[in-house]
Amino acid sequence: MRIGAHVRDDDPVGAAAERGADVVQFFLSDPQGWKKPKPHPQTEALLASDLEVFVHAPYLINIASLNNKIRIPSRKNVVQHAEAAAAVGAKGLIVHGGHVTKGEDPADGFANWRKFFERQVAEGGFAVPVLIENTAGGDGAMARTFDSLKLLWDAVGEFGAGFCLDTCHAFAAGEDLVGIVDRVKAITGRIDLVHLNSSRDEFGSSRDRHDNIKTGTIDADQLVAVAASAGCPVLVETPDEGQADDIAFLRDRAGR
Repeated sequence: MRIGAHVRDDDPVGAAAERGADVVQFFLSDPQGWKKPKPHPQTEALLASDLEVFVHAPYLINIASLNNKIRIPSRKNVVQHAEAAAAVGAKGLIVHGGHVTKGEDPADGFANWRKFFERQVAEGGFAVPVLIENTAGGDGAMARTFDSLKLLWDAVGEFGAGFCLDTCHAFAAGEDLVGIVDRVKAITGRIDLVHLNSSRDEFGSSRDRHDNIKTGTIDADQLVAVAASAGCPVLVETPDEGQADDIAFLRDRAGR
């Protein structure tokens, strides 16, 4: 098992060394903006390293949106970020499932995801796999509950969509972590990456606030079980000061 962390954008190689990480995830542009990513200053170092690299897309992206002013730049931004992720040797681009707003039909959001994949596959596909991540809250979310995730995968699964499982998000959404890997794979057929985060809040809170493994509200043994059974790289998006301990704990308990 390869274990790592979401690290600072400017020096992922150095941050990985500090944490003892085998895997890194970082942003290639402002996570709250729409700008096209610029070439990363550590591109050569990342390509020469044995790190497994993932890139997280900006938070503003919402492929499901029925608002053209959000959906159209979201599509463009995903394609641009996939190209930039390929340039640093990334194994995938993580994109949140997105949502529709109150009063809108979620079916239209699933249809927008399908149209996006259909169009891009027809144009030659993405430069790296797009890994859709489950989210913590929102009644109109595409990937909050697993019932919704099933409908999303009915729309995009045939086009090779990947999946990123976030344990804090699932916990906040009211999804039991016991046996969650099997339940996810029964829907998606795959898990490409795990964001192994504990939570600062209680089960079913709908709040997306990550915590370190030993101090959060999620049973650490449940997190270890997810890591051990997922069969894919695992990384923490926990507070920086505890990431090295999180990685060491997981490597000791689940990395054998």
